[in-house]
Amino acid sequence: MYEKMYYTLFQAIADAMELIEEQNYQEALTRLELASQETEQTYIAQ
Repeated sequence: MYEKMYYTLFQAIADAMELIEEQNYQEALTRLELASQETEQTYIAQ
């Protein structure tokens, strides 16, 4: 479970960093919010 949560957040952070470099701030924020929600759901489901 924690490995999946870590991977989800790590990928979202990497994606957000690329989006920020491209100055796509809203898309970066959305990507992080969705990853946060997905990780919370993973945790709650266990």
